[in-house]
Amino acid sequence: MGSEEKPKPGGTGLSRDELDQFVAKARRLNAERMQGYREQSLKIHPWVCARCGRHFTLKTVSQLTVHHKDHNHNNNPPDGSNWENLCVYCHDHEHGRDLGEGQSDREPEERGVPVGNSPFARLGEMLKDREKKK
Repeated sequence: MGSEEKPKPGGTGLSRDELDQFVAKARRLNAERMQGYREQSLKIHPWVCARCGRHFTLKTVSQLTVHHKDHNHNNNPPDGSNWENLCVYCHDHEHGRDLGEGQSDREPEERGVPVGNSPFARLGEMLKDREKKK
């Protein structure tokens, strides 16, 4: 037998330093990609959570995330048609992090989550009601 070590099953064959560099590069590239489409989405869409309707300001916009409607983070059309801005709470809920419900593997429609919800859907009605009250 030689002095060469056999790689562990499931191992990468990379040294610890090489693995750390690989992970750091992957994180950096992901952050750059996310920053690009997040900035685009914030320019295209209103700073309002598409689920709960919460409004955001320059001071609070860091709590607004970009959700990929088809859950494919590589599908980033420049018109923003695959994105919706969600607050961190609705985004976590969308991805099923609310473990108490145990419903994360079900489709949004099956969970009672309105898909494609528009926070401005009733805006016209609300404005008319407001005018009537004046």
